[in-house]
Amino acid sequence: MPAPLSRFPVPESIQDLPEDIRGSILAVQEKAGFVPNVFLMLAHRPDEFRAFFAYHDALMERESDTLTKAEKEMIVVATSARNRCLYCVVAHGALVRIYSKDPLLADQVAINHRTAPISERHRVMLDFALHCGLDVGELTDEWQARLIEAGFTHDDIWDIGAIAAFFGLSNRLVTLTGTPPNPEFYLMGRVPREKPAAG
Repeated sequence: MPAPLSRFPVPESIQDLPEDIRGSILAVQEKAGFVPNVFLMLAHRPDEFRAFFAYHDALMERESDTLTKAEKEMIVVATSARNRCLYCVVAHGALVRIYSKDPLLADQVAINHRTAPISERHRVMLDFALHCGLDVGELTDEWQARLIEAGFTHDDIWDIGAIAAFFGLSNRLVTLTGTPPNPEFYLMGRVPREKPAAG
């Protein structure tokens, strides 16, 4: 028997939702082929749904100075693993695999980024993300010098810290609600997609 999507109400039908939220859900369904459970979990609080995804998109979809999409998702996976958030590790691990084209990277980062076969840039980035997400998170002169030496700009440093902070919120909400990751996320990016036969 499948796990419930949330300990709180979820919409019986997306047709019952406000038009803008329904449009967001249909757009992600068309792109991904399914509706990520977090969309349905948040849908019963329309104002919070809008605020959550507006900030998510402002952080994760804007062009950063040097941070790539894969690097942003690595931050999510590393911090979510320390927060024991299965949903975010699984869902964003899929995105790490897709953006990096590396089927092993997400699991290695989730378990221990310090032993993962990643660059020094990535190690510094994830060290700082965990500092922001799990410790006090103060940007000291030492941290700033270390990050700049690794090639990050001042705006990148904000992005690393903000992503760690935002997904701390996401981790806690998903844990509060007991929302499981969609089964589809587990296999995404692990095996090459079959190419259609030439006709």
